[in-house]
Amino acid sequence: MDFADQLAKEFSIRPDYAENIIRLLEEGNTIPFIARYRKELHGAMDDQTLRSFSERLEYLKNLQQRRQEVFSLIEGMGKMTEALAKAIEEAQVLSEVEDLYRPFRPKRKTRASIAREKGLEGLAELLMEQDPARDMEQAAEAFVDPEKGVATVEDALQGAADIIAENISDDAGIRKRLKNIIRLNGSLSSQAADPEQDSVYKNYYDYEEPLSKIANHRVLAINRGEKEGFLKVGIDIPPEKCLTILYRLLVKGEGDACERVKLICQDAYTRLLFPSLEREIRSELTEKADVDSISVFAMNLRGLLMQPPVKGKVTIGLDPGYRTGCKVAVVDATGRVLDTTVIYPTHSREQIKRSKETLLRLISAYHADVLSIGNGTASRETEAFAAEVIAASPRPVSYMIVNEAGASVYSASKLAAQEMPELDLTLRSAVSIARRLQDPLAELVKIEPKAIGVGQYQHDMPQKQLAEALDGVVEDCVNHVGADLNTASPSLLSHIAGISKTVSENIVAYREANGAFHSRSELKKVPKLGPRAFEQCAGFLRVAESADPLDNTGVHPESYKAARELLKVFGFTPDDIAAGRVGALRELVKQRGAAEVAAAIGVGEPTLQDIITELTKPGRDPRDELPPPMLRKDVLDMKDLCEGMVLTGTVRNVIDFGAFVDIGVHQDGLVHISQFGRKVKHPSEVVSVGDMVQVKVLSVDAAKGRISLSMKDL
Repeated sequence: MDFADQLAKEFSIRPDYAENIIRLLEEGNTIPFIARYRKELHGAMDDQTLRSFSERLEYLKNLQQRRQEVFSLIEGMGKMTEALAKAIEEAQVLSEVEDLYRPFRPKRKTRASIAREKGLEGLAELLMEQDPARDMEQAAEAFVDPEKGVATVEDALQGAADIIAENISDDAGIRKRLKNIIRLNGSLSSQAADPEQDSVYKNYYDYEEPLSKIANHRVLAINRGEKEGFLKVGIDIPPEKCLTILYRLLVKGEGDACERVKLICQDAYTRLLFPSLEREIRSELTEKADVDSISVFAMNLRGLLMQPPVKGKVTIGLDPGYRTGCKVAVVDATGRVLDTTVIYPTHSREQIKRSKETLLRLISAYHADVLSIGNGTASRETEAFAAEVIAASPRPVSYMIVNEAGASVYSASKLAAQEMPELDLTLRSAVSIARRLQDPLAELVKIEPKAIGVGQYQHDMPQKQLAEALDGVVEDCVNHVGADLNTASPSLLSHIAGISKTVSENIVAYREANGAFHSRSELKKVPKLGPRAFEQCAGFLRVAESADPLDNTGVHPESYKAARELLKVFGFTPDDIAAGRVGALRELVKQRGAAEVAAAIGVGEPTLQDIITELTKPGRDPRDELPPPMLRKDVLDMKDLCEGMVLTGTVRNVIDFGAFVDIGVHQDGLVHISQFGRKVKHPSEVVSVGDMVQVKVLSVDAAKGRISLSMKDL
């Protein structure tokens, strides 16, 4: 297989680009490095597309390997034919290769294998000839042999039928045709295991939907209902639709033998083919739903990680709770812990009064600017309490609800114990919640991505596949933003391209032993950080303390010479970068011609444009270009909402059928996919986690805690 040619077609790119990407990947280059610093070699594809390319390449390699294995196995049996070899070579998916190998795969004892051992294969061949002149019962007499366990003519004919039925079931061409028929005409149906038993799956107690139309999230919901014992699930299709195909392919005319073959087709379909194809198609549906759900999870995680940081503010983190109280942590603008305590804003009137006094004292003592409230148990009560405190505070303060998923996992981790050995684990959660507002990315990388929980049915997903996808998102986000070499935690550094967990710890150990890094090149002194790792990571690490201004930009060291030459061409010096005097550089390059300038300094045009961006905005954080997060001062109640009210909210979760938006009441509202103002295949086409959106209240059901929202005409 020509992987480059195949992938070039699939991704609609030039064949030489596909060849370059394959070579870069095989050389061990990371996706972020290829995406950022090798744009000329692949046409400036983004990191997500490159990751998809890499995954598809891996699939094609596995497909090719399995083709070769199957070819060798069949050839070793002496059963390879020209037609079969061609079919194996042309198979485009792994399931097709497995179907071709199916007749040759070693089987456990079956009715057909027993019949073969009794020597009835010859009778099966005679029966399939369907000669109208042949009396099959008479032909079967020659195969009766009591010593072999064939006592009667009926035994012989039944054994022959079993062999034919298994052959039909194993035929790759037949399986492919019937699978397509079932996909097009079948329905997924579910019934209640116990109609009297109430459950969250009640909508699926008597449910049916065409396989060709069923939404992925419904497939996952039905699967979970079946797994938990509430549903009985299967595929429904009129048998005649498939049997008609079998008769057309296998029955040659009229007569005794033909009628027998018809009955064998019915047995093969009912006993062997349909149950097998049903399992395969349901597995395909689940796999497709898993891929979609993982994609949604990854998209939501990306939105959460890339939320703009709230920089330069003293923050008080509140980890809400009922019985054990609300844990409080004050952190300065850099995330350093200043104070911790526990308050009880949901207890007695006296406790609430003392809690207000405590929080007001902390706000005043540490000149706090913002409260960061976790969205878990007792969050809304704590939010209402915080709004009252803010109203009573002489100092201007605001608050924001943050996603606290995984905070308890982090607080009990070895990493948290190393970072905050003096704090009880319950207070560490409050620190994490405060830091999540200050820099979501830097804090959330300390937690296993699966624990962050912004997706559908993540516990039902293939965990290896889910982990790989989410790790890829974290890697892409961290490298897109970059990291300060002198302040980044080992957790953050370990996601920088080319840096392993061990090397990240070595960087921090070197920093602690030798003081701050003074240049990127000093990285080469870190144990186990070799030339390859330096090449991959250097461009993503910033050194604000360096004497060379280029070390605080996203310009890769390999392009320093070109960057200095670019400055020289237009009369600038490196000192002009930090002083902000190169703002006109892009316009100057445009006037002279980007192609001419790129050729003069020895780089491609994409690299030239990246260099210009970095020189004009040194030390930039791409998240700063996004709308800032919404900070609130007061809180609404569901009873304050009325139909038609227009509010601004923050998208908290995006799912297949809509998006949940925090509008500052005790319950997130749902914008259904039909309420986005235009027809979309998926809500992600319109919104992402962290987006601020205007919404209109459609309806409020206080009893069920449901708020319906719309983004139409806004």
